[in-house]
Amino acid sequence: EPYRRQRQMCIRDRMRLAREGYSIVLCTFAVFAAVAVGMAFAVKYAGMPVWLFWAVAVLLFGLCVCVALFFREPTRREYRSDPDTVFSSADGKVVVIEEVFEGEYLKERCLQLSVFMSITNVHANWYPVGGEIVYRNNHLGRFFVAWHPKSSEENERTTTVVDTGHERILFRQIAGLVARRIVNYAKVGERAEQNAKYGFIKFGSRIDIFLPLDCEVLVGLGDRVRGGQTPLAKLHRE
Repeated sequence: EPYRRQRQMCIRDRMRLAREGYSIVLCTFAVFAAVAVGMAFAVKYAGMPVWLFWAVAVLLFGLCVCVALFFREPTRREYRSDPDTVFSSADGKVVVIEEVFEGEYLKERCLQLSVFMSITNVHANWYPVGGEIVYRNNHLGRFFVAWHPKSSEENERTTTVVDTGHERILFRQIAGLVARRIVNYAKVGERAEQNAKYGFIKFGSRIDIFLPLDCEVLVGLGDRVRGGQTPLAKLHRE
């Protein structure tokens, strides 16, 4: 019995819907339901083939499920906390590990580590480090595909900086070709709790994290990571 209850709880956690998706999912189901009702009338009064009705109904239901899955937000019970470690801010694949100059806020050379979120990933975002939020800025921009080299500087994006007390870590949510809506709850002056949720990119895209050059990178290109769980780098502090 305890095992069965635990299994049911895990299933509910995996299927929980993120608040950012409530309106979109409800509108999608409402529109598709209206289309299905209209087609039912067409079958009854206009001679539409029944097989066509069922084929479209199944397709619409599948699309509804896909939209709902975009906005799933599982409760993860194994969050870790380590002030010397930078954790992944998103689910996805590591697509960039390179030295760059960060010119928006840090004004210095950093190690950029980027995680790309595909349409199958959870699209919530978590604080990679804890500390005081000292900067947040929204940038309007273009919508290159997220792996495009120019996406970090020219796409629509939101930048957040957290002062850990030892260094300042900048991370950036980047919209892509499909993703057109970035949600960010960070507020300057507030405390960021490591691995707490701070935002959401509707329909996914990419997260860039800018780290000190002397940090120890714990992942490689192509590695799959999980937000709030996978250590990305170890910070070197005296």
